[in-house]
Amino acid sequence: MDVSGLVWAGTLVALTAVLLVDLLIIGRRPHEPSVRESSLWVAFYVGLALLFGVGVWLTSGASLAGQFYTGWLTEYSLSVDNLFVFVIIMARFGVPRQYQQKVLLVGIVLALLMRGGFIAAGAALISQFSWVFYIFGAFLIYTAVNLARQGEPDEDEFSENLLIRWSRKALPISKTYDGAKLTTHEGGRRLFTPLLIVMIAIGTTDLIFALDSIPAIFGITQEPYLVFTANVFALMGLRQLYFLLGGLLSRLIYLSYGLAVVLGFIGVKLVLEALADNNLPFINGGEHVGWAPHIPIWLSLLVIVGTLGVATIASLVKSARDRRRELTEARR
Repeated sequence: MDVSGLVWAGTLVALTAVLLVDLLIIGRRPHEPSVRESSLWVAFYVGLALLFGVGVWLTSGASLAGQFYTGWLTEYSLSVDNLFVFVIIMARFGVPRQYQQKVLLVGIVLALLMRGGFIAAGAALISQFSWVFYIFGAFLIYTAVNLARQGEPDEDEFSENLLIRWSRKALPISKTYDGAKLTTHEGGRRLFTPLLIVMIAIGTTDLIFALDSIPAIFGITQEPYLVFTANVFALMGLRQLYFLLGGLLSRLIYLSYGLAVVLGFIGVKLVLEALADNNLPFINGGEHVGWAPHIPIWLSLLVIVGTLGVATIASLVKSARDRRRELTEARR
């Protein structure tokens, strides 16, 4: 995919403009968005992603458009999994609902910047060393196994990372929030509010999630432009999705297992592609492994959509049954 510097610049300017509009809206009126507002924003961002894919189709062909859609859907589903941790962080730090939008948006902007670095590093590694697919694939399979074993995290399992603990000790932090401000005055001193710690927690947590999401999308497409734009579109609507899903997150009890299957599938796909293009001397004498297939993008999209669909439906059915059982027992 030949993407000129002008196209890169235009894409960055357009996406930055959308984020700035989002930031201005929150800055002018911090509030907890309604279901209608959240739905409209989520529909807007999903529509943008779908429209962008159409643009890729018209300019670069159906194959690359399929790679974008598959990568975006994968990153979007992994981003939904991030929301479970975001809910835990917000509850742990007692962030008022009307200020959570600002925290999420700043965290997402930080995540975009950090993921940009990951994508650049990943693209450079892949262009120089094809065997890096073995590492990416093994890591995704390992992550999938752990995710299937642990399930969704709960508040008791959340532990503050090193940067959060250091920030608490090194920075002067007030004990209470002061609206949506990052700093406040107490006893004649200027202090940071706990909102700063929450933003650090959100940003660093998403960075940790990038350790599996970036290799996952490189298992679908090796085009840096598609990898970057798929990540951006997946993250841009995450703030509104957080409020739209609300209590529904607790009902997606099988989502982690669905994502484990998706990550495991992409991990196996990466290993098979690494074998098909093998040049490591200690594997098959440095020759390509003939029996290792290249999994087509349409099959990857089918597996991902099917797996996530089954996990979502099964979760909602199980939650509905549990709720009916609880109501029946309460009436006895």
